[in-house]
Amino acid sequence: MKRVIDHIRESKKPAFSFEILPPLKGNSIRRIYDIIERLSEFDPKYINITSHRGEMVEKTRPDGGAGRIYVRKRPGSVAIASAIQNKYGITAVPHLICKGFTKEETEYALIDLNFLGVHDLLLLRGDGGRLVKEADSSFSHAYASELQCQVNDFNRGVSLDGNEFEGIETPFSYGMACYPEKHKEAPSMASDVFYAKEKVRNGAAYLVTQMFFDNAKYCSFVERLRSEGVSVPVIPGVKPVVFMNQAEVLPRVFGSEMPEALSGELRKCKTDAQAVETGVEWCVMQCRDLIRHGAPGIHFYTFMASESVRRIAREIY
Repeated sequence: MKRVIDHIRESKKPAFSFEILPPLKGNSIRRIYDIIERLSEFDPKYINITSHRGEMVEKTRPDGGAGRIYVRKRPGSVAIASAIQNKYGITAVPHLICKGFTKEETEYALIDLNFLGVHDLLLLRGDGGRLVKEADSSFSHAYASELQCQVNDFNRGVSLDGNEFEGIETPFSYGMACYPEKHKEAPSMASDVFYAKEKVRNGAAYLVTQMFFDNAKYCSFVERLRSEGVSVPVIPGVKPVVFMNQAEVLPRVFGSEMPEALSGELRKCKTDAQAVETGVEWCVMQCRDLIRHGAPGIHFYTFMASESVRRIAREIY
């Protein structure tokens, strides 16, 4: 199966890709297949599958008392990545995250993916939130850079306990995240640039951005990386707005500033259906501009927005 980095380098036009969420526990994978089949006409070069940690939540017991239990609402990305790759012949990219997963669980995920022939990854720290199993202990990685070291060791055939692996015939290729707008926990943009450079220096084949709505910030970020010697592809991640309240929600949750031209149009919307139209129009304009500025691909975040993504892709692909 061709690697993500090879798709990007060899594509004659900016690579189309998108991200999907595993179905909620108990739901059919058919929901995922439906999204893929709606978007397959645009020749997606790869599909990302998100990974989700569990949470400790309050639950009422049969006797009426309350207690805390560990709940994981979505299955892991390993099996779904394999299912997608085998069914559609499209490169699948499961996310591996630090939060909520032990180093040993990560190692077994790598072993399973190696057996299944899935050799592309996206390495992430994972979101914060409510307490999770082993989230902040010595059993888990605190940062994506530590997860990156584990994957690099695995690629060299070295296990967590220092023993050698056999049969690592195809090492993993991976991308990592970057932030064209300052990450909410970063002290400065200079810090974000430094860590992006470190990720590449230590083996990331490409970077993919957090969602953004202001292309000037993406272009400025890429220019700064290039000036500091970073040459790997920096793939813009975009998401069409589909709800009126996302003018407030997305900047607050993801730290992605919304230009006044977009937020002003959203404030005019009286219904979510009108917000969908505004989101599609803006995203088409945004993607065309990114392509004009040489973006190596467009990566779409499809959660609650797959139909909008289909409409946008028809305009730009």
